[in-house]
Amino acid sequence: MQPWILYAIISMIFAGLTSVLAKYGLQNIHPDLALGIRTSIIFILVAAVNLAGARFKELSNLTWLQAGLLVASGITTTVSWIFYYRAMKDGLVSYVAAIDKASILITLLFSFVLLKEPVTPKILLGGFLIFAGMIVLIWK
Repeated sequence: MQPWILYAIISMIFAGLTSVLAKYGLQNIHPDLALGIRTSIIFILVAAVNLAGARFKELSNLTWLQAGLLVASGITTTVSWIFYYRAMKDGLVSYVAAIDKASILITLLFSFVLLKEPVTPKILLGGFLIFAGMIVLIWK
């Protein structure tokens, strides 16, 4: 198995746990406060990983374009997380997570248009099935 597949599987497992843990953590506080706590922990842990791996030395390799794109990614992540936590506060985890995970459809669209990744029948079918699965999961 290629390392990136293993990393993706580990990410999937922890992302699934994240939603359930967050829902419990939101019970008596505003979602923005919960997100602030979560994000602070993320910052501390990611900084520690980078310090341990001496990754900060690589900052000199970063171009202005790359820095700008990473800042834009941080902004879009922030907006996504704010609304995800607000949805989690009031909604069912299974519904909110299903809608959120359908973000892969946006990722696919932009990967085709901006990154020029190949559009194949297999990817289109998979995207359709993800969309259909989301609809089935949230249908009342």
